[in-house]
Amino acid sequence: MKTEFESYLRSETALSAAEIRLISDCADTRKLHRNEALLTPGEVCRHKVFIAKGMLRTYSVKEDGSEHILQFSPEHTWTLDAESYDTQTPSRYYISAIENSEVLLWTRNDFLRLLSELPLLKKYADHIVSRTMHSTRQRLHTTLSGTPEEKYDDFVQHYPNLLTRLPLRMIAAYLGISLKTLTRLRSAQLQRS
Repeated sequence: MKTEFESYLRSETALSAAEIRLISDCADTRKLHRNEALLTPGEVCRHKVFIAKGMLRTYSVKEDGSEHILQFSPEHTWTLDAESYDTQTPSRYYISAIENSEVLLWTRNDFLRLLSELPLLKKYADHIVSRTMHSTRQRLHTTLSGTPEEKYDDFVQHYPNLLTRLPLRMIAAYLGISLKTLTRLRSAQLQRS
């Protein structure tokens, strides 16, 4: 698991081998079973999480049991509830495994120390935050102004590799449309192809 993470950092950053080992050594590893929760509402998010294998989702559940999925986090991505993590207040969200997954976790204090000691890690972390903000703004714009067709087309364009890994109900919950509408859209798209 840590070898996978170290390969990722070598390909994404200019960190030295010693710096990469230091970052890796500070992480705990955890295997998650499908549907196992890493964070639940009411808990404080205390870790930065790197997904080495599998996929996680961040979501909330309404009183009627329906889900609103905020984010999918496949392998080689990072996740956390940023608000809970930054303010150390209880989360309103779940983070759980969609597939059997392997993750690395850094406590907030350890990660803050690494950021202060390793300027290249700080630069890379800032880059990830900026990239996430841009994609979140784009998603928000599409969600607020797009038709169901435009939402689905945007998802297909940005996440083609997730289509076969996710149940349709999760894609619908991410897009904010009904499963019936998503099924109709997919059927129409297949007929056009």
